[in-house]
Amino acid sequence: MAAQDRALQTKYYATKIWNTETDSKCRLCQQFDETMDHIILACPILAKEQYIKKHDRVCAQLHFNICMETGVQLDKKQWYEHVPKSVETSQGSKVTILWNQQIQTDRTIPNNKPDIIIRDNEKGTCMLIDIAISGDRNVIRKEAKKIVKY
Repeated sequence: MAAQDRALQTKYYATKIWNTETDSKCRLCQQFDETMDHIILACPILAKEQYIKKHDRVCAQLHFNICMETGVQLDKKQWYEHVPKSVETSQGSKVTILWNQQIQTDRTIPNNKPDIIIRDNEKGTCMLIDIAISGDRNVIRKEAKKIVKY
């Protein structure tokens, strides 16, 4: 309940709510106020490893669900055991699912490596999926960034 109410004992909370004289800066990066949003989504120290792990697990679950829906045979029965392969093909080669693959384009695009690409081999179409793990306050900004990116 405390996390949902944003009442966990962060340094920012102690400084602003309890009026203590402690420094409100993050104990890891020492750059920004230690708020719940900062710890969960924005700390540059945690971004190097923990945020990438969280992002990759969300992508792996989505990849698992897409494989199940398109008829791809998987080794594991549970999403949390699933380790995506770079290329998966459905039975009958109707759909190809690419994981973390760079795409070739006719012009230079700085970010051309979406998380998942679903290629419908019968229709000759592709769907690009690029995941962003965002806080409630950043959803619109993250969505706009992803649209501009591709």
